Amino acid sequence: MANLNILEAPFVLEMMETTNNMYRLGWDERNGGNISYLLDEALVANYLDLSNVLREIPIPFDGLELAGKIFIVTGSGEYFKNVINNPERCLGIIRISETGKSVELLWGFSTGGVPTSELPSHLMSHISRLSVDPENRVVMHCHASHLLAMTFTHPLDERAFTRTMWQMCTECLVVFPEGVGIIPWLVPGTTEIGQATSNKMKENRLVLWPHHGVYGAGKDLDEAFGLIETAEKAAQIFTYVRAQGEILQTITDEQLAALGEAFKVTPREGYLEV
Repeated sequence: MANLNILEAPFVLEMMETTNNMYRLGWDERNGGNISYLLDEALVANYLDLSNVLREIPIPFDGLELAGKIFIVTGSGEYFKNVINNPERCLGIIRISETGKSVELLWGFSTGGVPTSELPSHLMSHISRLSVDPENRVVMHCHASHLLAMTFTHPLDERAFTRTMWQMCTECLVVFPEGVGIIPWLVPGTTEIGQATSNKMKENRLVLWPHHGVYGAGKDLDEAFGLIETAEKAAQIFTYVRAQGEILQTITDEQLAALGEAFKVTPREGYLEV
């Protein structure tokens, strides 16, 4: 029987802190952005009675592959700046139903809210990431400012974009050696954009939505946040470099190859000219 305070659960506290940081950095204005975090059932059972379903919420996606999985997610229309002070309204803990066509609310969304409208995109991405790495439990979407700006001024070719990112900051190749995935501009909240994103997520943990934002995946909130944070820093440096004028030097492909060897990561095949 659950007997611990859910507001003291590590996954709730982590969501509160992470959303607060994302808002503070300007990545999630208004209700822009969303997070889903796959939880361990045994851990959740320490805080909630898993037999107590508050209500059932239909979803516009067949989540049968994730039936029985429990997630903590941000709410539709909820502002990230409010999560820190009112997590029970802004967050929800949901379980995918046996049919996959709805979710069971176990906690949260206290004023009648529902999961983020991007839930189908998140669930599709979870399915993709879990198929290649069972440790990937977090999908995070935000409107990181410099990355968003870069999609207006840089060719949206995945290889070219990735190479520029790698050249801006030494850490980038180490953090995302598989590169950056890019989809076409699509209407958000649709099955189409969810499918396009999840297809890229089979090979990339970082996927750009041009003129909109970015999706990142990781084993926990820190890793997903750090992935986006590193890419956003590279995009910020790109902005500064372009503003300063002529580029006189950069990290060479030979240096990037040496970096990969030193940190035991393999740069995406064909992306380096060595």
